[in-house]
Amino acid sequence: MQFIVKSVSPQTLKTATLVLAIGEGRSLDAAAKSIDAVSAGAISALLKRGDLTGKLGQTVLLHNPANLKAERLLLVGTGKDSELSDRQFRKAVSAVQNVLKNLAGSDAVLALDDLQVKGRDAYAKTRLLVETLADGEYLFERFKSQKSTAPALNKITLLTDPASQDEVTRGAVQAKAIAAGMAFTRDLGNLPPNLCHPSFLADQAVAMGKAHKNLKVEILDEKKLKELGMGAFLAVSQGSEQPPRLIVLHYQGGKKSEKPYALVGKGVTFDTGGISLKPGLGMDEMKYDMCGAASVFGTLHAVLELQLPINLVCLMACAENMPSGNATRPGDIVTTMSGQTVEILNTDAEGRLVLCDTLTYAERFKPQAVIDIATLTGACIVALGSHTSAVMGNNDDLLQQVLKAGQSADDRAWQLPLFDEYQEQLDSPFADIANIGGPKAGSITAGCFLSRFTKQYHWAHLDIAGTAWISGGKEKGATGRPVPLLTQFLLDRCPT
Repeated sequence: MQFIVKSVSPQTLKTATLVLAIGEGRSLDAAAKSIDAVSAGAISALLKRGDLTGKLGQTVLLHNPANLKAERLLLVGTGKDSELSDRQFRKAVSAVQNVLKNLAGSDAVLALDDLQVKGRDAYAKTRLLVETLADGEYLFERFKSQKSTAPALNKITLLTDPASQDEVTRGAVQAKAIAAGMAFTRDLGNLPPNLCHPSFLADQAVAMGKAHKNLKVEILDEKKLKELGMGAFLAVSQGSEQPPRLIVLHYQGGKKSEKPYALVGKGVTFDTGGISLKPGLGMDEMKYDMCGAASVFGTLHAVLELQLPINLVCLMACAENMPSGNATRPGDIVTTMSGQTVEILNTDAEGRLVLCDTLTYAERFKPQAVIDIATLTGACIVALGSHTSAVMGNNDDLLQQVLKAGQSADDRAWQLPLFDEYQEQLDSPFADIANIGGPKAGSITAGCFLSRFTKQYHWAHLDIAGTAWISGGKEKGATGRPVPLLTQFLLDRCPT
């Protein structure tokens, strides 16, 4: 989809569809007033007859409106509030998209500049608008023998006033890059696990490296992981015929002297639970257990498209967790790269095992901050549902930066505590630490486990078990979250 920003009167543009906003019980905004006057009161007549009320998400399509160069006039209701919430704004934009994608027109003009969204200026409003439209285009039909007909719409023009044009353009460019990163993440997540295994993800990293000169790629194989002493990481993969991979990507966009930020993604490409086998119902969705790594790939995709002036290290801990005669048993004790020993009481608490060694490995890059992203605990879904990611960490400033980025990107997170009292649940009589802390506060004790391996830097942990994919139903699939949050975090760290 192509997005163009212009500062012209809506009635002067020749287009397949002109889109205007109509509030419920409110007077027409400037754009709607001018179009109503030119079109001999077409909008006023609809309102008078009651065919259009302005209810949020309501749409009315007029063909061949009088005295306009537009072939169609699409009116979308924006509700009673003079200022919309993010959710209300997204609902109105999605309603527009649902109509446009079923029309034959190849372009549309959106005259929505007068819409007010709470807490958002022209730039931030455009980010939300374009991300919603671009992400709404997503389809995953790689394995369908009959594909959907491609929509005719391929260009959208955003109208704004001259004073806001630069900011609206900046918002559109960044939003398009973020949406592309989300689509990359969704594609990886939606792939079947017989194709998307650790070696496949390593191949994706190599391909990215070949396409970008300022991206260096390292792939650490099983032999190298053994040399590094990553006993916890290797314990997860030892039951599978698919060998593990630690993917390391170095993006150099800032000065060489600047310390990098690090993103660490859990990449368990399929999680049966191992010997602690999961129930069969819904196990197919455990292909999404690599969505942490996929979101790191997607964020890097956005960073590369925008060529952000920042240094970034991306580490993806990729393994497959399978039961077999070689698989790790409950009660096994392994030695991590840090030297700490772990008693594995549940082989289905495997994400923290691949992450703990990778977080130790991250120390060598002397990062400014580290954020790990993982579909780590079902307890997170119980606590926060599917709308909000959980965040924990060891530095208050970093946590506030992550929370602010989520708010700005409308990809929200909520902080959970890591009080010392929770650490006691991980005590083991046989090793330094157990890999589970019992049924209480499962998301928090998982964070406590990871915190034992992050003492050398500022660290935040995102548990995206509830937000990384939609479970079941016709909307089932990867969401691309938290690419918007992570990209916003990096944008906020860039020099202005």
